[in-house]
Amino acid sequence: GVKPWQAKRILWNNFNFGGTNTTSEDQLKFDVGGYNSLIGKSYGELGGEARTMHKSQGEGRPRRKGQAFEYFTTTGGDAPKSDLMDGITTTWARLEGGAAIQSAIDGIIANYKFDHPELSVPALAKLYQSIKSMPAGNWRNKKLDEVQQLIEECSGLYVEATTTQENTVQGEAFTMSFLFDKRKNVNAGMSHIHLENFDSSFSANLPTNQNVTFNKVISVAANKKISQPYWLEYPQLDGSFDVRDQLLIGKAENDPSFEAIFTMNIEGADIIIKRPVQYKVVDPVKGEVFQPLPVLPRLELSYTKENYVSLNGKPVTAEMHFKSNTKDSTQYTINQQFPATWSNSKPSVSYYDTRSNKENSPSGIFSSKSNEINTREEIKLSSSDGKYDHYTKTIAYDHIPTITYFPKAKANLVKVDIKIVGKKIGYIIGAGDKVPDALAQMGYDINFLTEADITDAGLKKYDAIVVGIRAYNIYEYLTNKNDVMNRYVENGGNLIVQYMKSNQVGLKRIKVGPYPFQINASTRVTEEDAKVHFLLPEHSLLNYPNKITDKDFENWVQERSTYQAEQFDAKLYDAPLGMNDTGEKETNGSLITAKYGKGNFIYVGLVLFRQLPAGLPGAYRLMANIIALPKNK
Repeated sequence: GVKPWQAKRILWNNFNFGGTNTTSEDQLKFDVGGYNSLIGKSYGELGGEARTMHKSQGEGRPRRKGQAFEYFTTTGGDAPKSDLMDGITTTWARLEGGAAIQSAIDGIIANYKFDHPELSVPALAKLYQSIKSMPAGNWRNKKLDEVQQLIEECSGLYVEATTTQENTVQGEAFTMSFLFDKRKNVNAGMSHIHLENFDSSFSANLPTNQNVTFNKVISVAANKKISQPYWLEYPQLDGSFDVRDQLLIGKAENDPSFEAIFTMNIEGADIIIKRPVQYKVVDPVKGEVFQPLPVLPRLELSYTKENYVSLNGKPVTAEMHFKSNTKDSTQYTINQQFPATWSNSKPSVSYYDTRSNKENSPSGIFSSKSNEINTREEIKLSSSDGKYDHYTKTIAYDHIPTITYFPKAKANLVKVDIKIVGKKIGYIIGAGDKVPDALAQMGYDINFLTEADITDAGLKKYDAIVVGIRAYNIYEYLTNKNDVMNRYVENGGNLIVQYMKSNQVGLKRIKVGPYPFQINASTRVTEEDAKVHFLLPEHSLLNYPNKITDKDFENWVQERSTYQAEQFDAKLYDAPLGMNDTGEKETNGSLITAKYGKGNFIYVGLVLFRQLPAGLPGAYRLMANIIALPKNK
């Protein structure tokens, strides 16, 4: 919220970057590096802090200070002379009756007391009523919200609606608390509260700097919508989300599941104050924490894996997961939906339990009825009444509100015609890495390695060492152990490094592989259906032990390749694949391999880390070939 010392800033109509503007005939030069004395930072510093919040990709940036110029070219209309808004009225003069309001604002600013902001509340209340009497419109509504915010802050008014429950469930109830505190001496009273099925009118003046609290049990409707983010409510389209309510587009998060609406009168102005009902907890480290309150379904359904892999036509066991979020004596029939090309031993299962949070995990065996190979087909779970076909997941980081979302209860049946050579894999886990799950389903024996395991003796027992995505950008010890890794390759091992984001780990240059190459973040192929050219069709990577064809690159998701290799010696490195986005030059850095001693080093910019969790048969076959690269004489 706005602090009292910030009140003047909201009343000002223009935003000043603090720089000097100059123009040529059709171009405006604008200094965006100005210093804001109210917040004690330049806009370059704010920009650096904002970019640094992109934690998952390691996007830390410097807080830039000093001049920074942007250039704007006129593409239509009159060219600005000194400001982007030249010729456009941005003051209250743009509205009928705006002159009187501007005069009132000038008076409030002139008389504002930083140590007694409550003295401005009567004048702000009159300003609020004056703006409210203007014709409805976006500008009027925006300014009403801003003046109301000033009234609340200058009154020291605090209002919250909270619960100690982390979530609530359809058809259940939860206890919530209302808290009010008017911390400055102004006339303020409460007249009405509305929340879901609770509606109460009363008259109560708020004492100064005293907490007023009361509790209320709120019933949740059985048909209350679960708290699915609006962009996930419908199945995703190719390259975009399906948002059918256009008014939702651009919102950072959903509207709250429950919203308390308070009607108050402050110094004669009737004001509607809205507060989301939030989960409130005192964390032993973070202190007081507020999070959104999600609504969960009564019953959750899911498969325990994203993919069930049938190797060379063998049957697979698919484990289901049922969970009740409430005490429920209803007996549910859970149906499995699957293609006619498969049979299943449990097409439907009965489930009920009277205990909250009861979980059950029955299994069914899928057997293929088709001779077709290298296929991926979807299986689904849903209750027979059609009400339940989701499960609950959360995304929780300190710098954003916790997001609760509900994926569909589905998985893939993946039928792969595949041969594997080599069995024992040492794996160094990367960021958000799901590749080990796929390797285990392919039949490999996976051991996860730590820094202490990276020794000559510790590595020699493995047929291949696989390094997870961005691991070299996370763990400096991989750079420090490059000589150990190279000796492992020299003695006959295969070292497979999945994509690196950059050539740095912290402030240090990464050392990887026996021969030098560079990573270029701009050389990526983002079209998932881009044509893949076999530049070295006889190369082992494309032939042993599985014959790779165009079919293995069908139905890829999101992209082909990212952070490709470049500046490598073609005499030392083989690059069997070429690809490019439409209109761009073909690149060959998506997959490179070098012989070194008896073994092989492989850098994989191909996004197998996306394709394997998506259940793409070709990704399994490609990974098997990469692991199986033959030893050198």
